[in-house]
Amino acid sequence: MDRESKVEKSVFGGLSGDSISEILSRTSPLDASRFAIISKAFKSASDLDTVWEKFVPMEILSRSVSPPVLYHGTKKELFFSLCESPILIDGGKLSFFLDKKSGKKCFTVGARELIISWEDHPDYWIWTSHPDSRFSEVAQLKMVCWLDIRGKIKTDMLSQKTNYKAYLIFKFATAIYGLESMYSVVRLVNHEADSEAEERATLVHPHRGHPMYRHPMPRQPGRLPVRRDDGWMEIEMGDFYNELGDDGEVEARLMEIWRLHGKAGLIVEGIEFRPSTSLNRRNDAIRRTT
Repeated sequence: MDRESKVEKSVFGGLSGDSISEILSRTSPLDASRFAIISKAFKSASDLDTVWEKFVPMEILSRSVSPPVLYHGTKKELFFSLCESPILIDGGKLSFFLDKKSGKKCFTVGARELIISWEDHPDYWIWTSHPDSRFSEVAQLKMVCWLDIRGKIKTDMLSQKTNYKAYLIFKFATAIYGLESMYSVVRLVNHEADSEAEERATLVHPHRGHPMYRHPMPRQPGRLPVRRDDGWMEIEMGDFYNELGDDGEVEARLMEIWRLHGKAGLIVEGIEFRPSTSLNRRNDAIRRTT
C-alpha cells in the first residue's frame, strides 16, 4: 500500500461510499469538484449520480420544450450542460440555466412574457425573430415617448436564501436615438408599491454618447451595459434577496416616463434573473418590509 493510500485509509477509512456521496450532495457543485482531489474515495463518489442529482432540478427539466435531449449521460454531465447551454421551458416563454459555482437557478423571461407599454401597437413596437436569440421572438422599438418595460417572476421558482440581480438583455437596431439615459428598479410586488419603487429608481445608460442621440445632456453617473459572450448586451436593473421563496412576484422594471422625448432602436430579448455572489445582503438587497 503506497503512502497516499495509507493516509486516505487513516483519514477516511470509517466513511462508506454512501456516506461520502451524502456529504458531497450537501455541498455545492464547486465544492463537490474540489473534494474530488482529496482522495480516491472522494474522487469516485464525486462522479456518482446520487451526488449530482441533488444539483439538478428535475421538476424544471420536466417543463423543457425538448426534455428527451437532456437525459443522456450522467447527472454530472447534465448539470454542466445546463450551466453551458440554457434550455427553453414553459412552451418557450422562459429560459433556464444553472450557475456553475453555486448550482443556483437562473431564468430569463422572454420578451413576449414582458409587460411592455404599447407593445401591441405596430407603430411603436414590432415583434420579429432574431438569429442570435434562443426565443422565437424579440421586441424591437420603432418609436415611443413613454418607455416602460417590466418583467416578473415568482420567487418560489428561484433558489432560496440567495441574492439575485436582474438584467435587461438587449441589442440595438441600425437607427437609434433617445436611449442614452433611463431608470431601472427591482421590487417585491407584494411588499412595495409602484410609486415607492419609482422614488428609488437607479439611472442607467443603455446607449450613452451615440452620435445619433438627439437630446444631448450632461454625463451623469449610472450603470453601463456589458457585452455578453452570446452577442447580446446586458445592463443591471437592480437586486433583491430571496429568503424562502414566499414573497410572491418580483418585478424588474426599465422606464423613462418623465422625459418624454422620442426613443427608438432598442431590441429586447428579455430580462434575466441570476444569483449575485458579491451582493451585500444587509446593505444592498431589497428586504421584506412586513
